[in-house]
Amino acid sequence: MNTDKGQLNLPASKLPHIKKKREDFRASLHWRAFRILSEFIDGWQFLPDFKKTVSFFGSAQFPEGNKWYEEARKLGKIVAGAGFAVVTGGGPGIMEAGNRGALEGNGQSVGLNIKLESKQRINPYVQESTAFHYFFIRKVMLSFAARAYVFFPGGYGTLDEVFELLTLIQTKKISEKIPVILVGKEFWEPVDKWLQDQVCGKYQAVEREDLKIYKIVDSAEEAFEFIKDAPPREDWYY
Repeated sequence: MNTDKGQLNLPASKLPHIKKKREDFRASLHWRAFRILSEFIDGWQFLPDFKKTVSFFGSAQFPEGNKWYEEARKLGKIVAGAGFAVVTGGGPGIMEAGNRGALEGNGQSVGLNIKLESKQRINPYVQESTAFHYFFIRKVMLSFAARAYVFFPGGYGTLDEVFELLTLIQTKKISEKIPVILVGKEFWEPVDKWLQDQVCGKYQAVEREDLKIYKIVDSAEEAFEFIKDAPPREDWYY
């Protein structure tokens, strides 16, 4: 374990504020477009080296010993033992737990990190990594080619990620065969009830069929039952 990596192992909301440098040509919209394009290219060049991946999402706030940290760590170890690489956002909390479990399972531990001005935000259990300036590009890469998406309890970022992926599957931009697994009934069942009763039932804003896209489980072992036979991501190669 590289302890130097842990220096900026912080939730995104706690990252140091970077003062903008005096503007030069890099502040132009034209240069920003090239930077965005280059980050997409770098990400797509990096990820195909990992043939079977599972993406982990969840709160960056949970420390070692937290129930969901330990469940994510356990799941990371289980899926690594089954030949899956664990891909996370490379930060603390659930991300750290997934990467840590992958190493403990002698598997591949991958982090898609966020760049700071001179360093990277990264947890000490990431084995292989690449980094992005833009959060939205990292989010695309976390969905790229994964055979399953696993969501532990989390905050705004986690909810943003789960609803975006559900929307992509609902609109057939991503195959409906890819499991979306929500771990933690005490956290996710109230969300499910709101979707069932209010969003679908009262407002009819989603179809009843759309509520079958995700599965709610309560343990790493239950989650793995949906992951183990997940098909390859052929939809990314059209």
